[in-house]
Amino acid sequence: MRFEKKSTVKKLFPLWALALLLLWSCSTARPPSSIPPSVTPGQPRPYQVFGKWYQPVPDSKGFCERGIASWYGADFHGKKTSNGEIYNMNDMTAAHKTLPLGTRVKVFNLENNKETEVRVNDRGPFVHGRIIDLSYEAARRIGVVGPGTAPVEITAIGREITPGSGKIVPVDYYSGNFTFQVGAFIDKKNAERLKAKLDEKYQNAHIMIYDSGDRVYYRVRVGRCQDLNKTAEYEEVLKKDGYTNVFTVAE
Repeated sequence: MRFEKKSTVKKLFPLWALALLLLWSCSTARPPSSIPPSVTPGQPRPYQVFGKWYQPVPDSKGFCERGIASWYGADFHGKKTSNGEIYNMNDMTAAHKTLPLGTRVKVFNLENNKETEVRVNDRGPFVHGRIIDLSYEAARRIGVVGPGTAPVEITAIGREITPGSGKIVPVDYYSGNFTFQVGAFIDKKNAERLKAKLDEKYQNAHIMIYDSGDRVYYRVRVGRCQDLNKTAEYEEVLKKDGYTNVFTVAE
């Protein structure tokens, strides 16, 4: 799962056109919520990113959605995707917030009528208004690389077994190593001051360094939790102590 993404957008999609897309939408995706969804037996586990909860759909039958596509490339090349594969920007893959991992999707560019097929192996994009993140190669084939984004229609056409594994291994978003980010700074000294303050009251205060390519960020995180059910309680404690921008992160 990717929590940050650098995208180069060379033109803005007109607001009136985006409104039309929303009217035309045939989406069956479930919208994110700030309230943890209940867990229904047999349903995929919900997960949380940037304070919002997402509920993956149990199957892709009849799934159709219109919205904005973006793409991700070299920044994530060689890193793990949500289903455990290594991301290859030259493969025909994509990230989607709720479709089952392994779903094959047809992507149709509404601006130039080009289309391609991709396999969903990652989660995202967690940017408002975007419905799918294409690999570099998939984006290149339908003309998304240049402008950075494009209006598309995506349609699920089936589910593919992960190459080489013989089966789909479910991704458990409900357990893992979770921590809580309370701030991010360009100035390392500011990050160190916040870490020292957190050290006085909380456990596992630490700084994670992220290089975006054009600048370095010092992310201040605290706490540790292995159960997604408990993360909301931890967040509430931190918010009551004044850390209102806290959100859960999987490390």
